[in-house]
Amino acid sequence: MSIAISPHPRRLPDPFAALQLIKPITWFPPMWAYLCGAVSSGVSPAGQWPLVLLGVVLAGPVVCGMSQAANDWCDRHVDAINEPDRPIPSGRIPGRWGLWIALAMTVLSLIVGYQLGPWGFGATILGVAAAWAYSAEPVRAKRSGWWGPGLCGLAYETLPWVTGAAVLAGGAPAPSVMLIALLYGLGAHGIMTLNDFKAIEGDRQLGLRSLPVTLGPDRAARLACVIMAVPQAVVVVLLLLWDKPLHAAGIFILLGVQLAAMRVLLRDPEGKTPWYQGMGILFYISGMMIAAFALRGL
Repeated sequence: MSIAISPHPRRLPDPFAALQLIKPITWFPPMWAYLCGAVSSGVSPAGQWPLVLLGVVLAGPVVCGMSQAANDWCDRHVDAINEPDRPIPSGRIPGRWGLWIALAMTVLSLIVGYQLGPWGFGATILGVAAAWAYSAEPVRAKRSGWWGPGLCGLAYETLPWVTGAAVLAGGAPAPSVMLIALLYGLGAHGIMTLNDFKAIEGDRQLGLRSLPVTLGPDRAARLACVIMAVPQAVVVVLLLLWDKPLHAAGIFILLGVQLAAMRVLLRDPEGKTPWYQGMGILFYISGMMIAAFALRGL
């Protein structure tokens, strides 16, 4: 049976493929983290809604969307093995259009970030630098199963949280806010490790040392669960020390649900990872907002 190949390959990106390239489903974590930061600042949102909305758009569609375009461009050879139907390897984003989109969104990120003042602009520069350092040579932090998920977790959770708090407060956030934001960013290392399960074969072939490749799926999944759980347990202890027992109890209950889900995950890490990403992570991010309201009342 012969396969017909079009003699006229695309010269311009398919609009739907361009939307797929910036992956709207990935925008939620940094947007949520920015909102957590805004809540934890303790500043009333009255009169501040433009800063809140602009920051949410910057964290999600703009910076996160840019990072996804950059990652897909830099990963086009891996994706040709793991997911050949993605926009770039499938040809729906032809030529170097993936790179041009990523670069254009980098410029847009800096323009939008400048509107949020010194703290917002500085955070945008860090976010853009982290996105390219994660995906692009010569740094390409994602080659390491330790540095890559760590950088990604801090950029997705800690940085937008601190930014949201700083922009609304008009200055450096309280140490307690920065500590909780850091803990949730560290815990996100485990979430990013689970995300690497979908690319094990391509990572192995191209020498990317993700934890599922270097440790094997079972050990990597166990480690990811520990990394996700321990920072949340520390948050519970800190909130108890800060006289926030109800908030601590809420996060403790959510952690218990996650631990039950982790038991299911560990029975079949490769098969159950998509299920856990759709269910378990919801309780992780819910705890983030509870912690933000606890910080608001300190």
